[in-house]
Amino acid sequence: MIRTLRHNQGLLYVLPALVFVGLFVFWPLGQLVYLSLTDTSLLGGGEFVGFENYIKAFEDKAFWRALGFTAKYTLFITPILMGLGFALALLTAPNRPLQQLTRGAIFLPVVIGIGSSSLLWFWLFDQQVGPFNRILVDVGILAEPAVWFTKADPALLAVTISITWKVIGFGMLLFVAGIQSINGEIGEAALIDGGNYWQRVWYIILPLSLRVILLTTLISVIGSMLAFDQFYIMTGGNPRGQTFTSVYWIYQNSFISFKLGYGAALSIILTVIILVFSSLQVYLSNRSPAS
Repeated sequence: MIRTLRHNQGLLYVLPALVFVGLFVFWPLGQLVYLSLTDTSLLGGGEFVGFENYIKAFEDKAFWRALGFTAKYTLFITPILMGLGFALALLTAPNRPLQQLTRGAIFLPVVIGIGSSSLLWFWLFDQQVGPFNRILVDVGILAEPAVWFTKADPALLAVTISITWKVIGFGMLLFVAGIQSINGEIGEAALIDGGNYWQRVWYIILPLSLRVILLTTLISVIGSMLAFDQFYIMTGGNPRGQTFTSVYWIYQNSFISFKLGYGAALSIILTVIILVFSSLQVYLSNRSPAS
């Protein structure tokens, strides 16, 4: 008995985690898969319909339009988050008091709820009372206050600004951790060899931060693909449904149109898309040089 316990000691250690994952990840996922194969309504009832929901999803132009807008939002905001986050990390990586204070100030919005920050920026962008328009008019960027949420592109820009302010500190912190983990002797050797600051960034910091860059990209892309709160609060899917994201469209079908089965099928499709991208990122991360 004791020998058996010692032989399975590792399994006993991970058993609580396996039970937790089984109950709160795989069981709900299994339920979701089964739900996607039915025509269950939020009001109750429903029958097994096989893959009808998936066939309907592939013919649903509104869903693919929402998925296309989500991809557009992801492609638009990810380079901003990555580039600005890395630049801020370069500025605040040294552990000096000023850099530490600046790092803390930039990170502060991360702890604010996404709903609260979206409401704040919705007010800031308001045409009548929001100070953002007034500032842009005063400095001469705008001739008159803009109405940000009546067209898709200005609405996308407004949401991007709000989310960048909200989450940029998290990416910055990941980049700072990656930069600080690089052996300082490598930078000193490059400095002795005559390498200037930008050469050290390009040839040392960037290559040795590749895993952190891939991790940050993965987190940013998944967060963007699952965007909902900011668009629900700031745009409401307007104008004319042009700012519906994938998750927003899933919510619309599941809880507004009461089509839980169809919403579950859309969720599975979005999950598969995210899993494919995540697998690619993990593969690239495993092939990248360790810092």
